[in-house]
Amino acid sequence: MKKIFIKSFMFGLAMVALASCSEPADELTSVSYSRNFSPTSFEAKVRNRTNVELSWNKSEGVTNYIIEVFENGPTFSGTPIRTYDITPDLIPFTVEYLNGETEYAFRVKGVTEGNSSRDSKWSTATAKTDAEQIFKEVDEEDIQPTSVILRWPAGQEAATITLKPGDIVYNVTAADIAAGAATITGLKPETTYTAVLARSNGRTRGTVKFTTGVVLEPTDILVKTGANLAQVIADAPAGYRLVIEPGIYPLADAEKASGAAVKITKNITFKGLRINDHPVIQGRLQVEANLALSQVTLDGTGTDGGQAFDYTADGDFDYLKIENCEITNYTKGFFYINKAAVINDITIDGCIISNIECSGGDLFDSRAGGYNAFNLTNSTIYNSAKSRDVVRMDDASKNVSAMPVIKVDHCTFSQVGSGNANYRFFYTRFAGNKITFTNNIVTDFNNKRGFANQKTTDQDPMLDNNIYFNTKNLISADDTADATISWFDSKGTVLDPQFKDAAKGDFTIGNDNVKDKKAGDPRWY
Repeated sequence: MKKIFIKSFMFGLAMVALASCSEPADELTSVSYSRNFSPTSFEAKVRNRTNVELSWNKSEGVTNYIIEVFENGPTFSGTPIRTYDITPDLIPFTVEYLNGETEYAFRVKGVTEGNSSRDSKWSTATAKTDAEQIFKEVDEEDIQPTSVILRWPAGQEAATITLKPGDIVYNVTAADIAAGAATITGLKPETTYTAVLARSNGRTRGTVKFTTGVVLEPTDILVKTGANLAQVIADAPAGYRLVIEPGIYPLADAEKASGAAVKITKNITFKGLRINDHPVIQGRLQVEANLALSQVTLDGTGTDGGQAFDYTADGDFDYLKIENCEITNYTKGFFYINKAAVINDITIDGCIISNIECSGGDLFDSRAGGYNAFNLTNSTIYNSAKSRDVVRMDDASKNVSAMPVIKVDHCTFSQVGSGNANYRFFYTRFAGNKITFTNNIVTDFNNKRGFANQKTTDQDPMLDNNIYFNTKNLISADDTADATISWFDSKGTVLDPQFKDAAKGDFTIGNDNVKDKKAGDPRWY
């Protein structure tokens, strides 16, 4: 009986199979659903402070999308403050002119015109707008040593201006609103203030920074336009500050009418008198003392090919500080330490560095000496070190004592290390060196040894929130990579910053996704 049953069962399966082959089912060409799918990948991103860009994936069969905007949280209670009915071709859609510093909730659903039963379920997202910015940039003419005129569009409502440091509160008058300007007095000279314009409810309408003007102290020397700067340097007492008027100042000596290398043998400070109209110093500085520069341009055109800052004496020095300066057109490099010299703190902040060829030297170059801290921050470096190392620090630990910590943060690099050469970003071999590389933008880099290829270079650097575009051997090995590369920034993001005009030194960022990262030199956001 079992044999007969099994044979009958198998025969039945065979007949079913034959029937399936001889009578194929109709091909499935479409699926009809009773309602539209909810929008997927719905995102809300703040753009230009008080606008919010909404994006999502389009769904088939949807003729329109309904957007609702709610203020102060994601509960979606009450009545939406705005409603939009848009067609799919308007995605992404930007909700404009929202209040600043406010959290909004957004929801969107897909609808089919004339058939409300097909409405999708809502998809939701939230975003908090940035503070408004109606303040205008502060003009040089509006800045005095103890006062400032702050401006915004006439007629725009505001209640207070608060300045820090000092927590100075200025009450905006009706006349100020009508004029779009307020004069604030009682400030301290040479102080960087942050001013916040606010509504009566405390919400920010604008924020601006400015630095008050110079008041000459007994240890200041005012350098007039056309003065012989080299002679002023030679005559100045140690510890004095040279406050330099706008103009061009060729450094000269007995052998060169301009472009000379002048020795700095005593502690001294160079400060431009104006924030936005820097004096241009043509020449090189041979450093044998503490040196600070602020609001000046150092131009190497016509020099003998050496570095901008060349340490030419042994010794221990407290600082080299270069702030809000422009350094340009030098052949060998930016600084050079080839003596048994140790600088405790090298700070380069808020600077623009360009056209440092690095022929016969590296950009930031330490050979026989060293430093304890090298902080390169909030700066832009372009068209430099195309076929050399960016940061070089040889191991001089047998000759000098140092604990080098290198920090590169919020900088923009373009066409730096772009020579397809056997060099790298960090060629740092001084014993115990530590590296932090964060919040930077790097474009057009293709040296074969990437960030580093030395075992004595910090093997566990701090890397975070860096953006790369058109680079090789930084995030991962490319076809040109040297096999000895030590490490990569595998967490780095690849995005095109869409610089406004890199060829002319304008690195204003056009890519909103890059702006969201807050990376690179802040001046270009």
